[in-house]
Amino acid sequence: MIVSRNPYNGEEVGSTKEFTKKEIQDALEIASKRFKTWRATTFAERSKLMMAAAQELKKNKQEYAETISLEMGKPITQSIAEVEKCAWVCEYYAENAEKHLENEHIKTDARKSYTSFEPIGVVLAVMPWNYPFWQVFRFAAPALMAGNIGVLKHASNVMLSANNIQKIFERAGFPKGCFQNLPVGSKEVEAIIRDTRIKAVTLTGSKPAGSAVASVAGEEIKKSVLELGGSNALVVFKDADIEKSVDTCVQARFQNTGQSCIAGKRLLLQESIAEEFLELFSKKVRELKSGDPMHEETYIGVLAREDLAEDLENQVLKSVKQGAKIFLGGKRNGTYYEPTIITDVTRDMTVFKEETFGPVISVTKFKDEKEAIELVNSSDFGLGVSLFTNDIEFAEKISPQFDDGAVFINELVKSDPRLAFGGTKISGYGRELSIHGIREFVNKKTVYIS
Repeated sequence: MIVSRNPYNGEEVGSTKEFTKKEIQDALEIASKRFKTWRATTFAERSKLMMAAAQELKKNKQEYAETISLEMGKPITQSIAEVEKCAWVCEYYAENAEKHLENEHIKTDARKSYTSFEPIGVVLAVMPWNYPFWQVFRFAAPALMAGNIGVLKHASNVMLSANNIQKIFERAGFPKGCFQNLPVGSKEVEAIIRDTRIKAVTLTGSKPAGSAVASVAGEEIKKSVLELGGSNALVVFKDADIEKSVDTCVQARFQNTGQSCIAGKRLLLQESIAEEFLELFSKKVRELKSGDPMHEETYIGVLAREDLAEDLENQVLKSVKQGAKIFLGGKRNGTYYEPTIITDVTRDMTVFKEETFGPVISVTKFKDEKEAIELVNSSDFGLGVSLFTNDIEFAEKISPQFDDGAVFINELVKSDPRLAFGGTKISGYGRELSIHGIREFVNKKTVYIS
């Protein structure tokens, strides 16, 4: 059995029977057979079902959100927002998939020549616990609308949420086998990827997990998309609106209790405004309400597992030994780690070099734009960067100098169904969302008519 436990109090939330090898094979066979009929459906038919999925998410958002909060500790208001965002991505692809995948006609010496975008088959999604609904739906909505079939290997601590996602598609009326949850452990993933019925794999998770999955997919010559970790920088220039920037930076770092790949983890402050910014920033962080994730007023919950809180604590302690200073917080109690600000951080310290997956932010000062760009790009990660300045022309001018997959100006880095999402360097490759996401798992077929 795969057991789900509430990280806030340690109580068992529920359990799911783990699939046997035969049950895995049966599920893959159902998926493979379903593809033959699903690919022949029209965009109008798929759109109607996807809109029904969006309505199901909205109708029962409280039920689904409560399971998320109980399983991984996300504050309930943020869990509800996550479910609502999943409805948005379903609606977006229901409305735009046909346009995104219409034939691209190209003028050549042929009577007619074009590129068509056709489904490839069964796609495996290996997904994490930190956004147990959103990470899955931003894959599933475009994949199903493109005519593909989805099978999910979710994180073991959010298996009840994984079951709910399959239930949502079933309640919406999708034919059996269009989307299936596979309740299995990590040890089964390699064999599933190697199965000839699996045509591609997408993973959101850590670098080790991504490396392992990509290696197997590469050996089998199968397409893979990886969305891995991040250590996003929040760069505040001297002409920024301090108050607005502080509010955005607090949200960027501490929503979802800091357990987000796109959270702003490195706060880079121009020297002349660093003291003023840090004073107001720390005041706002102190005001964040910690407590039971099921209470509506809670903004900071707990980390999803105690070992994750221990890892975060060790990263902070190592950095202090390296010369950093704890400006605020720094204490752990079981799965709870209090909101923490670390100052005097240099690029060779642990909290700067590694991804801190929890409510800890490192603070580094810079002299000018050249040093700011060097600090941002010195990271091994490349998911996104936020720039805060009132000089928009300046921000746009320097944005090409950042290595990241996204540059947000006067805003936190966030995923939006209308925009391409993905990183560079060890943050992964490939793109999700928008027209670029739906075209990752299709056969881009050239048709030439003489």
